[in-house]
Amino acid sequence: MVIRNIVKIDEDKCNGRGLCAKACAEGAIAIIDGKARLVSEIYCDGLGACIGHCPQGAITVEQRESAEFDEEATKKHLAELEGKSQKKPTRHADMSAAFMCPGLMAKQIRPKAADAKTDGGNGDVPSELSHWPVQLKLVNPNASYFKGADLLLAADCVPFAMGDFHAKLLKGKSLAVGCPKLDDVQYYIDKLAQILKSNQLKSLTVVHMEVPCCSGLPMVAERAIALAGVRIEFKDVTIALDGTLKTSVGKSAGDFAVK
Repeated sequence: MVIRNIVKIDEDKCNGRGLCAKACAEGAIAIIDGKARLVSEIYCDGLGACIGHCPQGAITVEQRESAEFDEEATKKHLAELEGKSQKKPTRHADMSAAFMCPGLMAKQIRPKAADAKTDGGNGDVPSELSHWPVQLKLVNPNASYFKGADLLLAADCVPFAMGDFHAKLLKGKSLAVGCPKLDDVQYYIDKLAQILKSNQLKSLTVVHMEVPCCSGLPMVAERAIALAGVRIEFKDVTIALDGTLKTSVGKSAGDFAVK
């Protein structure tokens, strides 16, 4: 047993709609007897991705003594759930799977020089984005723009809060963005581990907002590093809600181990 963050459900507030259960990437929540309940502590990673999906405000994250999150047991649990719910694909699903959005095509972009004149002379600030796509779900782990790169893993909200994001953090780096609250965290871990394994990255910088739901991104990086079995130094950068740099901490990733 360890002291860690874990989901707490107020059954008096719960209306049993099950939106939280659908949002839980680990399958830790199920609707039992008309109420959302934690199936097992070992399936809950404590990130609280389910919180924003509960319209009743019945879910919070508390810090208490509990069993450790078990990644392997969670994978087996999800496989069992998938086996139970697997259905024959519909014709619509087949058509959707065959369609590839043109926006997913990998492209390298040459950032404009900072002193370059922009079209029309209207003083536009040049972009430092070096490639497309940038969403962690969509990037190809073997894309050429990751080879030997300095990788910046940024929470979705950071560029909106930080006015000088391009100049201060993005310049000279390859980018991947994601939201640890709204997306599949385990998928993020596996995808980032693939990127780390396939490319000899020079460095990894993780930048996220100061809000609790965003703090899961450094954990994603640490678990991905452990899973990939690589040694890499990385920096954990926190941005305040007013867009200013709050903290920047260098972390040693050499001793991370898969739990």
